[in-house]
Amino acid sequence: MDRSLFVSDIFIKGSLFGITIRSPAARGRLRGIDFPRLPSAYIPIRAEDIPGKNHLDGFSVPVLASETVSYIGEPVALLIGPDRIKLEEFAGLCKVMVEEETPFFSAYSVPPEFILAKRNITQGDPESAFREAKTIVGGIYRTGIQEHWYSEAQGAVVEYHKPTTLEKEKIIVYTATQWPFHVKRSVVALLNLAPDTIEVHPSRIGIHLDGKIWYPSLVACHAALGAYITRKPVKIILTREEDFQYTPKRSGSEIRIRSALGEQGQILGTEINATACLGAQGVFVDEILDRICLGALGSYKIAHFRIEGRAVRTNIPPGGPFAGFGLSQGFFAMERHVSHIADTLRQDPAEWRKSHFFYRNLPLGIGVPLKEHVPLNELFDTAAGMSDYHRKWASYELLRIHRREQGEVDKNERLRGIGISAAYQGSGLLYTETDKGFCSVTLTLEKDGSLEIKTSMVSSNKEHAFLWQNTAAEILAVEPGAVRVISDNTTTSPDSGPATLSRNITLITRLVERACAAIRKQRFRDPLPITVSRAYHPGKTVNWEGKTLDHNGLSHLGWGAAVVEVEIDPIEYTPKIRGVWLGIDGGRILSETKARRSLVNSVIEALGWASREHIQYEEGIIPLEQIHGYNIPILQDIPPIHIDFIWNDVVTPKGIEELPFSCVPAAYVQAVSQALDHNFEKIPLDARDIWEAKKLKGKETQI
Repeated sequence: MDRSLFVSDIFIKGSLFGITIRSPAARGRLRGIDFPRLPSAYIPIRAEDIPGKNHLDGFSVPVLASETVSYIGEPVALLIGPDRIKLEEFAGLCKVMVEEETPFFSAYSVPPEFILAKRNITQGDPESAFREAKTIVGGIYRTGIQEHWYSEAQGAVVEYHKPTTLEKEKIIVYTATQWPFHVKRSVVALLNLAPDTIEVHPSRIGIHLDGKIWYPSLVACHAALGAYITRKPVKIILTREEDFQYTPKRSGSEIRIRSALGEQGQILGTEINATACLGAQGVFVDEILDRICLGALGSYKIAHFRIEGRAVRTNIPPGGPFAGFGLSQGFFAMERHVSHIADTLRQDPAEWRKSHFFYRNLPLGIGVPLKEHVPLNELFDTAAGMSDYHRKWASYELLRIHRREQGEVDKNERLRGIGISAAYQGSGLLYTETDKGFCSVTLTLEKDGSLEIKTSMVSSNKEHAFLWQNTAAEILAVEPGAVRVISDNTTTSPDSGPATLSRNITLITRLVERACAAIRKQRFRDPLPITVSRAYHPGKTVNWEGKTLDHNGLSHLGWGAAVVEVEIDPIEYTPKIRGVWLGIDGGRILSETKARRSLVNSVIEALGWASREHIQYEEGIIPLEQIHGYNIPILQDIPPIHIDFIWNDVVTPKGIEELPFSCVPAAYVQAVSQALDHNFEKIPLDARDIWEAKKLKGKETQI
């Protein structure tokens, strides 16, 4: 199959279509499904028709609900047939009978059994810190959910090949997935077949923002089940409305932070209470919750702290990973919090940060010591220098004080503000339950001098393959054109794990380098072809709240500092972003062009999350008007974006793609807060929120 194709572009002669029958209730017991009278060419499929395990590999997500339903739109059955239009007509006549129970849509009013995970972590003596405090600063920081809005809706095409005297049966799956082997393991378990029976071919994924890590496995299981039962090819493509309403979103969060400050404005102690709403089934629950907690500690020296965290399931569609896996929600809270601290102390937020960030050999909150230099001083200076931050901040601060003293705003005056923020990013998962953290690549140097690199790691474009080609060519002294990267399917390629958290540019690149070094040692003493495999295994683990972690996920941190400047029309109160400036430490930058492109795309998505992308479930479902009016940034909304790197060719490449999600939103909200002289603590933050704050401020002035 051509990997440049989207799933919807794949057509196989004789294909049937599939459509999902979904639960009409948010919570209850499934009592039955009544199908209309169907022609013989149309096949209904229920949970009882599944020959193997009725859940995805490693996750408690049912392929088809069998006894209970947990959200509106949960798959309960499939209809397979030759005509998509008629399938929709028949689906409309199906009656799903549910004995409804009281649903819970809010993460703050659920029964104890809805709490999926808890964290209760204390370091030092926070109580004594608060007793000694000169000042106490607190806030409640909320982040909204966000849609991935990828290029095409989720879907899968599955071929069934009947067994012959020469070959056994074969099922070939085509789907846009970041994790081909998770698809394979899920389908193998679902159909109770031998692993070599299933072959997964990843199709084009485009920009996905981690929205195609696990959900493609569910749709692929549906299509594979249909193909296995009918013995024909089956294609299932969700409509854009289905995709928007029922597939995972970025998890919403509420993080309460309260800090005790000393005489010099330093943080003596901090209390953090974090709640993450993960929807119905808690996919990646520990990964997301712990990253939220880590981000909420920020990058600052805090000797005494207490974290109470909880991940809650509710009766809305399951949430899931979004770029950063929760780290960005936590960083938003702490970065807004330290800006609030600086405002309270009448200090420049950049200078406060430079005086209080942590440094080499101090441990992260998770207990992993920082073995490398923490370059925040350099990054703050880089971002501030590019943006003229210090002069602008001082000027805007004087104007803010003047307006506060005058008690009014000149209607002709455009309000301006500037904000700064910082964050780090790891390059791997903390938990390895689903795939044991194993990752491998295989390289073969052929007799003709060409090199073949095999990996199942999926990329949104071909740039990673070019990087690996150039890396191998440099080490082995061959032409880049003689290097082929093969990642066609799960039969010919080794298991390289999920393509997320910059693992392509960090982990896979290191494995390619190690394999090439091994081939270089052998090539002049061993006959060709030479085949070498190199694998990654989880490193020495640390204990975090009784959990076993792979500390390598945070061993080589990428760092970023962001400055955002805004201007606000005093009549419409619509924020206009005047510019975004990023200072980035990505270690050894293999391709400056690719690094800049990735960061620019992430900045645009981060600004969308921070300023405009409102989604709200109403009684367990997203109304259609929100889907059709979803406000993502368009070309004319994109501000000037400036990026500068700290170059370091000695250290390994570091993950940087998720950094804008962790530092740009807080800088944006700080800029708006300075312009309006109001401490905003939530995202998305747009003209309506600003107008409401202005009305409230007007009432306070009158009083």
